[in-house]
Amino acid sequence: MATVAINQEAERTITFYRSAVGKKVVMAVTGFLLFGFIVMHLIGNLLIYLPKDSNGQWPIDVYAAQLHAIPELLWSARIILLVAVILHIVAAWQLSVLNKLEARKQGYVRWTPVASSYASRTMVWSGPIILLYVIYHLLDLTFGAFNPGFEFGQVHRNIVASFTRPPVAAFYIIANLCLAFHLYHGLWSMCQSVGIAHPRYTPVLKMASKVIAVAIGIGFCSIPLAVVSGLVR
Repeated sequence: MATVAINQEAERTITFYRSAVGKKVVMAVTGFLLFGFIVMHLIGNLLIYLPKDSNGQWPIDVYAAQLHAIPELLWSARIILLVAVILHIVAAWQLSVLNKLEARKQGYVRWTPVASSYASRTMVWSGPIILLYVIYHLLDLTFGAFNPGFEFGQVHRNIVASFTRPPVAAFYIIANLCLAFHLYHGLWSMCQSVGIAHPRYTPVLKMASKVIAVAIGIGFCSIPLAVVSGLVR
């Protein structure tokens, strides 16, 4: 009986995921996890603006050391984030395919993007750019493969060494602008997917999504700009 119940539950789960609603829910849940990571990552990165402490250490280096102090927790978080990224990308791709198939079945005389925003229409190319950005970011500042002055644990030094190269700083700025566009549409879509939608609150939710996306974009873009301008040395 227990095996039958488990099989039935698995079948219901698979059937739900195959639907467009199921894929949207998966994107919403994984998107929420990734959004939380982005916020925490930004807070940690903004420590670059703080001066050295009384021990002569950069606060951002101390913060990084604290994260690496518990490797089990760090790697557990990395694995969860990796699974969330994979599920988010797969669900987004499958949902895009479903939408295209549905549009072909219905057909249209003239396509006019009235209901969609500029951010939603750029999700197709902003997603891959962000993925490339994450890969480069890991190779640059986590593993040091692309960083000419990399030293493990010296986060402040590594950031300055990377962003003093204008092409690299420009790439980071462009990628984070794409992230801001992606977040704006993603946050609003997440609210809709989990049922947080009402005509009275829709304008507020849209504005909140825009403000949060812009704030995160400014926060991340400010760091390479600060290094290039010499504000952070």
